[in-house]
Amino acid sequence: MLLKDYIPNLPKKYKDIFFSGVAFDSSKVKRNNIFFAIKGNRLDGNHFINMAIKKGAKIIISEEKNIKVKRDIIFLKFQNVRKLLAEISYKIYLRRPKKMIAVTGTNGKSSIADFYYQILDFNFKKVASIGTIGIRYNENKKPLNNTTLDPIQLASILKDLKKKNIENVIMETSSHGLKQNRLDGLSFDIAIFTNLSHDHLDYHKNMKDYLNSKLYLFNKLTKRGGDIISDSTIPQIERIRKIAKQKKIKLSLISSKKEGIELLSHKFENEKQLLSISYKNKKYFTYLNLIGKIQIKNILMAVLAANKSGLKVDKIISKLHKIKSVEGRLEKIGKIKNNSKVILDYAHTPAALELALYNLKEQFPYSKINLVFGCGGNRDFEKRSIMGKIAEKYSYQIYLTDDNPRNETPSKIRNDIKMGIKNKKIIEIPDRKKAIQEAIKNLKSGDLLLVAGKGHEKSQDYGIKKLFFSDKEIILKSIKQKNKFLSNNLKINIINEESNHRISSNQIIKNISINSKIVQKNDIFFAIKGNRLDGNKFVDQAFKKKISYAIVNNINKNCPSSRQIKVKNSLNFLTKCASTFRENINAKIISITGSCGKTTLKEMIGNTLKKVSKTTFSPKSFNNKFGVPLSLFNLKQNDEFGIFEVGMDKRGEIDSLTKILKPDLGVITNISYAHSKNFQNIKKIAEAKAEIMNNIKKNGIIVLNMDDNFYKYHEKTALKKKLKVISFGIKNKSSTVNLKSFRKIKGKYE
Repeated sequence: MLLKDYIPNLPKKYKDIFFSGVAFDSSKVKRNNIFFAIKGNRLDGNHFINMAIKKGAKIIISEEKNIKVKRDIIFLKFQNVRKLLAEISYKIYLRRPKKMIAVTGTNGKSSIADFYYQILDFNFKKVASIGTIGIRYNENKKPLNNTTLDPIQLASILKDLKKKNIENVIMETSSHGLKQNRLDGLSFDIAIFTNLSHDHLDYHKNMKDYLNSKLYLFNKLTKRGGDIISDSTIPQIERIRKIAKQKKIKLSLISSKKEGIELLSHKFENEKQLLSISYKNKKYFTYLNLIGKIQIKNILMAVLAANKSGLKVDKIISKLHKIKSVEGRLEKIGKIKNNSKVILDYAHTPAALELALYNLKEQFPYSKINLVFGCGGNRDFEKRSIMGKIAEKYSYQIYLTDDNPRNETPSKIRNDIKMGIKNKKIIEIPDRKKAIQEAIKNLKSGDLLLVAGKGHEKSQDYGIKKLFFSDKEIILKSIKQKNKFLSNNLKINIINEESNHRISSNQIIKNISINSKIVQKNDIFFAIKGNRLDGNKFVDQAFKKKISYAIVNNINKNCPSSRQIKVKNSLNFLTKCASTFRENINAKIISITGSCGKTTLKEMIGNTLKKVSKTTFSPKSFNNKFGVPLSLFNLKQNDEFGIFEVGMDKRGEIDSLTKILKPDLGVITNISYAHSKNFQNIKKIAEAKAEIMNNIKKNGIIVLNMDDNFYKYHEKTALKKKLKVISFGIKNKSSTVNLKSFRKIKGKYE
């Protein structure tokens, strides 16, 4: 190779000088190499010039003026050595995949790159990704040290991928890599900008420099006529729009009907997300098996990018349900028998931590969120107290631990974090392994644990030593240990957690009962003190019928004490257990109230749904503070529907009962003077019945009687609570469902 073919504006005497390769690490220099003396943050390559010459370098390139070298060594001064190194490296390794894609931004890079990779892979496109998680192609995965590699290493990898006939390469591009010109000499067909938030200010010093480093990708490295993909809602969008116009680059946006793709509707269904999407005036319906609404933005950017890579949108969307979470990015790890969940995430910035916690709270509103986290050493000190404040805002319990302390004193880092936490109880466990183990051990049914900060990383940096360390591995081992003491029966786990008792995980439990007369073998008997009778007096009678356990207010000395669980108030205990059980099952709950027809309607709905699905409905008129929690706790874990009648004698009772039930759908049959002894007038009855709407789940439904005098009042209440209203009527023909006509045929009605 001759210098004139690789370096512009050379003096004539150097043009035909031969060189064998390039290096910027003196230990890797080979005979006749060019050595690039780069001044870094920690080391200065100019101090290693003599070592490079000893190893065989014959050309030295530096930004310094006064470098003295031997007469037979060529010294060249350049203003930007890093940039020149990158440009020469990509020229030497000229062959590279046909389509180059870059993803930049503070958060979401890895997820977008991985989702994009998966979409292309599902559609049989030859693709590779390079970034934080490593190099991925075909079935191969190889870890890397940096998000954006040095140009020599990257150029070699790109040439190797081309040899493997891979034509699409998706690269994460960090602000460090862009500012240090590591990608100069490459030209990108598609460039994606995710967002910008507080990070890396220890390096960039201010947000302006941080943003300009990111925008370098679009200003200098994206092809004319190429594509930029971004988000219409981010503050930086006008800067990006301006660059796209100046550079004649096409711009496609998420959250924009006119310029790209738009999310029309979204609904959580436990761990699934149901979506309706609009693209070029066409609607698409799909679902994701991913945790966190933020994943939708990442998915939509990946959809646009895949479309620009030559795939039709309908083909892309048909595969979205197959996409798996990215390693260490809102990734659910393992399965715990009590329905608690452990989520692993790389969140190590204030914005990323808040986003992860907010997304978990939004998707699992009834779960208590526990958090294991710390902050890295020798990095952005300002963010520590900010992250402490965010942790306190969203978490039920904080386990404060070490992240990568590097060369800082770990206790100082933790103290900096605690400056932002004012009132929350903190469990401080420096040993990260022990912190994770303790947090998982303490998880109750339905609880969530977010282990944040390190994500996919496989080491922990203590400055003088780097230890092998995998959050994921510790989580999986801790879950395995926890599951040894848990039952497959969720009801047993809940009773044990709420009572600090230990019912055997193998114990057979049939039903829950509060009636010693009808209790059966293997039932659990709740000895409840009622208005007339005290169930605690009938515990011995229940044991004669071979019950498994009794929940009592006082231990009965005539019965086996090991099978009695003493609680302060057995009704309150039943109610708490039933409520927790409700929060941990997937059944759709239908709750019915009204002055007349509740029981009949419940029986009709229950028997109808039973024909087509797994359904349980409350027996007889189990519609009060005893019957509702009892019926709810008797639902089966795999039921698809639960139907409940809700009654009242006074104001506040329906609100109290539906707080336990958390219905997906409510029904008010009608309002009349039935059971009106505790109400001043019929309006007060209507108001009390309206309490059913207080606790219907978000985006839930209320069914109302349009023939009823209080329809308008109930409809107004429902709309205030953002419930969908479905009306029915016989007289009123404008209702959603109405009776057109009927006729009698042989004693039946059609």
